Amino acid sequence: MNGKGIELRTLFLLLIAALVVTGCSPQPRPEAAEQKPLAVPEIRSERPKIIAFGDSLTAGFGLTEPESYPYLLQQKLKADGYDYEVVNAGVSGDTSLGGLERADWVLGQENTKIVILELGANDLLRGMPVASMRSNLEKIIKRAKEKNIKVLLCGMLAPPTMGSDYQREYVNAFPDLADEHKVEFLPFLLDGVATKKELNQADGIHPNAEGTRIMTENVYGALRPLLTK
Repeated sequence: MNGKGIELRTLFLLLIAALVVTGCSPQPRPEAAEQKPLAVPEIRSERPKIIAFGDSLTAGFGLTEPESYPYLLQQKLKADGYDYEVVNAGVSGDTSLGGLERADWVLGQENTKIVILELGANDLLRGMPVASMRSNLEKIIKRAKEKNIKVLLCGMLAPPTMGSDYQREYVNAFPDLADEHKVEFLPFLLDGVATKKELNQADGIHPNAEGTRIMTENVYGALRPLLTK
């Protein structure tokens, strides 16, 4: 494993440790009727859409709308001359199964060109089978590709406390899916943010406003190959 991989794994292990120490647990997924994006800035159906599809990290848990990463991403795109509309389809506490259950609605929005898929962390925290998570994510990716929607897959890491077999299977699931389905891949959304007290909220898990700005840069860097003007 290269130095970067070791660094990312260490960051995520510390993130999981923070979860245990703070006693914070994922929020239950709302009923289907309540599963709405945090915000949808400047909705205009004729503009090409980028769907930010994920859990609390995407939804902007503990933040105001202008501090959430989808909103910040919208501003960066505009500043760089990209005419995309970013839709926040994040739901706090969502698992890969929850994402799959709402995938048709999320991906069915008119003129969607790109989906940023950030799901799987809550599967890990609940100890769900990796095979199930992988299958759910694969189905979402396939549905997106069937609609000619480009995909940016965000990966996660697992701690050794889950067992070496689980850890290996979980960590490999994301890059394997990206390779198999030829989609863009971001290894760790919270690179440069996780475990840094000054960049996180009191729970030690969710980025604060400054941390979210760094997270947005991570996403933007991986997203750029998919963008067109």
